Amino acid sequence: MEVTSTLRHASGGPGPEPEHANVYEAFLATVSSRGAVVAIRNGANDETTTWDELEAWSRRVAGGLNSLGVNHGDTVAMMLTNRPEFFACDLAVISLGGVPFSIYQTSSPGQIAYMVGDAGAKVAIVETKFLEAFEKAREDLPLVENVIVLDGPGGTISLEDLEKVDPDFDTATSAGNVGLDDLLTLIYTSGTTGPPKGVELTHGNLLSVTASVEDFIEFPEVGGKVISWLPSAHIAERSAHYYLPVTRGLEITTCPDARKIIEFLPKVKPTWFFAVPRIYEKLKAGLEAQLASLPEEQRVQAMAGLEASLQKVRLEQAGKEVPADIAAIAAAADEQLFSSIRTHLGFDELVALNVAAAPTPIEVLEFFHALGIEVGELWGLSETCGIITCNPPDRIKLGTVGPPIAGCEVKIADDGEILCRGISIMPGYHNQPEKTAETFVDGWLATGDIGELDEDGYLTIVDRKKELIINAAGKNMSPANIESHMKAASPLIGQVVAIGDRRPYNVAIVVLDPDYAPVWAAQNGLEGLSLAELAGEAKLRSAIQSGIEEANGKMARVEQIKKFEILPTEWLPGGDELTPTMKLKRKPITEKYESVIDDLYARDDRKG
Repeated sequence: MEVTSTLRHASGGPGPEPEHANVYEAFLATVSSRGAVVAIRNGANDETTTWDELEAWSRRVAGGLNSLGVNHGDTVAMMLTNRPEFFACDLAVISLGGVPFSIYQTSSPGQIAYMVGDAGAKVAIVETKFLEAFEKAREDLPLVENVIVLDGPGGTISLEDLEKVDPDFDTATSAGNVGLDDLLTLIYTSGTTGPPKGVELTHGNLLSVTASVEDFIEFPEVGGKVISWLPSAHIAERSAHYYLPVTRGLEITTCPDARKIIEFLPKVKPTWFFAVPRIYEKLKAGLEAQLASLPEEQRVQAMAGLEASLQKVRLEQAGKEVPADIAAIAAAADEQLFSSIRTHLGFDELVALNVAAAPTPIEVLEFFHALGIEVGELWGLSETCGIITCNPPDRIKLGTVGPPIAGCEVKIADDGEILCRGISIMPGYHNQPEKTAETFVDGWLATGDIGELDEDGYLTIVDRKKELIINAAGKNMSPANIESHMKAASPLIGQVVAIGDRRPYNVAIVVLDPDYAPVWAAQNGLEGLSLAELAGEAKLRSAIQSGIEEANGKMARVEQIKKFEILPTEWLPGGDELTPTMKLKRKPITEKYESVIDDLYARDDRKG
């Protein structure tokens, strides 16, 4: 891996000025213009809350919180699933000038205690299902005075009773004391390299970013829709499915179980949809399985249309002319099949479709573009409000994460690290001035990512600076790039980790895809076997081997995987191996599976 970029700096130009002094006032402006229009649709029971009702709800909660002593600058911990109450509670806290922050639902009592203690919260709002873990954490949290429980017994007071304390509380007055430089929230990093850090984000950060996003994504004046389905502790959820819709008047549908998001898409038909790469990988695998199961004549026709459409996408991306015959076949396939696929998926009313949080295999992006589903990668960190660059919907460059948004700049350091500054950049880490000082270089945020800029200012992410593989011969490689090739080559591979640092060659640990593996098993005479049983099957191992050989053919010799091991287990978000947002915990993985890795290098066979 070598950084070959010649362009070292790119700017999105001047950023928009926030129209309001804080997020709550922007919300009140939405209420004024939307009123009786639906603001939130509860995906669990289809009940609706209008903007007027949401404003009244937030006032009731704010009155109760004010009685508990929540004031300007006070932090409030929240541990909730995706449900309407989250919006009312979070809005209530910010109307008081408070700083709400969310805790991942998979957090252990120790992790909860660390975050709540670091934030200094005296009040928490907790869903019943998480109360046991929170109360265990509370043993180490003497500052926590009140725990508000949503939907059951326990805690200090129920949300229902809290709302009765002062239902006519004047939030407009309290919010009038909140400015752009005041803290809006804390986002605790997922902790892949150590204890999580509390990223401080201001009202000015988020208002500027939402205005900048609207500059290149043209949301409809009425009828815009999003789905709230990611953890609210993640900046992507807060930015895309909370701050943007409440300040721009988009209808929010709550999806209480993230595993059901694909079912929600055709029900909601979102205007803007954001997801991590794994969702698109699963959709691709499912669609490919459906195409493969068509009657032969239809399958041949569909595959010919798909291949023509793929050729069209690749030629367009290369800036080349598309031959008339290829264009005609692709157009016919779109009319006869792909348009119905878009409707079936719920992607037929999209204005923009984005992916981020990890590298997305180029084959996945090309596949969806071929179907007329134009997924664009964006890039950002918690420290940048989740965005710093984004592919504009009408100017997507596959394989890049787009140019900087308005108000932001990107610079490539001499060692290839991406530096950035602008409207989305945090003021610092909570209670960690030393870490803050380490992260900023002459006013630029050091991201820890390695990247390249092309002649148009579009950024390509190479890998995390600290995660590069440097083999025994001193060759630098991107594990994310290697893993991306492998996952693209075989839908059987759910998760994969490339290993090779200070080693003579690369090996891989593979985890089966829990959705696709049973489908493959049924098609290959192994129906009914568990993932653990399938991992030991020679036929499946051969299929994985074929996929890895295909991936190896697309990589330099030094990058290729020489051996692999299929684990008889599943990796879950928030577990030992994955963060809640499904990023690989590389160091814990190498430590946990040290014996597996050592065995791979001890084998005599070179094919795994």
